[in-house]
Amino acid sequence: MVATWLCEHTFAVTSQGHPYARLRRALATGNLTLIRAAATEVPRVELGDALTVCMAIRQHDRARFDRAALKWIARYCIERPTATLADVRASAFEAMGHDPEGALAQLQRLCH
Repeated sequence: MVATWLCEHTFAVTSQGHPYARLRRALATGNLTLIRAAATEVPRVELGDALTVCMAIRQHDRARFDRAALKWIARYCIERPTATLADVRASAFEAMGHDPEGALAQLQRLCH
């Protein structure tokens, strides 16, 4: 008699690997289309990665950037219950126009 085993869990793993690994690769490209597609495959995008998504939106879809920045700030406040007004100054996002590297560094510090 041949034993047949049935696993109660199935896992979808493609040749490209784990969904979060695909998201990280998409984030590295900066390609907003790839990022959006990869983000739909993961159950939760980490806060730091969400900031990277926000920056990609700023780069490629300026009309949606303000909304994306507001969503990120709201999420930061929810995930960091000790957040203060000083922590989440919208000026960091406003500085993107004249000091994008400095503003991004300030925001990335909030993610850790």
